[in-house]
Amino acid sequence: MSEQHTPRSLIVTFYGAYGRAAPGPVPVAELVRLLAPVGVDAPSVRSSVSRLKRRGLLVPGRTAAGAAGYALSPDARQLLEDGDRRIYGPPPARTAGGWVLAVFSVPEAERNKRHVLRSRLAGLGFGTAAPGVWIAPAHLYEETRHTLERLQLASYVDLFSGEHLGYAPTAEAVARWWDLSSLAKQHEEFLDRHEPVLRSWEARKDAPPSPEEAYRDYLLALDSWRQLPYADPGLPAGLLPSDWPGARSAAVFAALDESLREAGARFVHPA
Repeated sequence: MSEQHTPRSLIVTFYGAYGRAAPGPVPVAELVRLLAPVGVDAPSVRSSVSRLKRRGLLVPGRTAAGAAGYALSPDARQLLEDGDRRIYGPPPARTAGGWVLAVFSVPEAERNKRHVLRSRLAGLGFGTAAPGVWIAPAHLYEETRHTLERLQLASYVDLFSGEHLGYAPTAEAVARWWDLSSLAKQHEEFLDRHEPVLRSWEARKDAPPSPEEAYRDYLLALDSWRQLPYADPGLPAGLLPSDWPGARSAAVFAALDESLREAGARFVHPA
């Protein structure tokens, strides 16, 4: 298991891909079996599940057979459902469409919420135009509004829509608002890890994938991918470098999803 794939992240990724469709709590012994192919041992599964329980993401329960297990909490299920559009949906159209701005003010007595606001806006893909002024492509408006309302942060924020009118060219401004080099590096790292995996499966397309191999390769790819559609907000193509790797990485993940997800489900639910 690489440093990128932590046990906690892989458990959340498993629930997002397969576990939330389970009719009840997933038994602990089954979680141990399902995390073994991606290099997570039993003690790491148990300690990570305990941490996710403390964070309110997993809730304990009993299966129909009486075994101890864990299911997603309602909040965790909502977070995963909110993420589906970005993770599994088509990349946003990278054409000019204006901007949404978030301007917030938090009283000093509630400064902890200032940190939460910043981290949530960054997690949605906003860049920083100025202190307290965050900017994102206009297509993120509805998700931003929904997220701020769900987290009860809307009263601290004003949202605006508009165009960039100067003075610097918009492409230069975008390079200040977002760290494009860092975003490109994340896409390139995904491609370095997972494009060879896709090519390997394509080379053996006449042989049906082994359920365990398909499951392993898919879960690792999804665990790498699921952060990227949030870090990269889907900026207009004309404002990005000509060699931008985002479309290529999205295509690689989509191909892996189509090729391996269903085959991997046969390992999760063996006949």
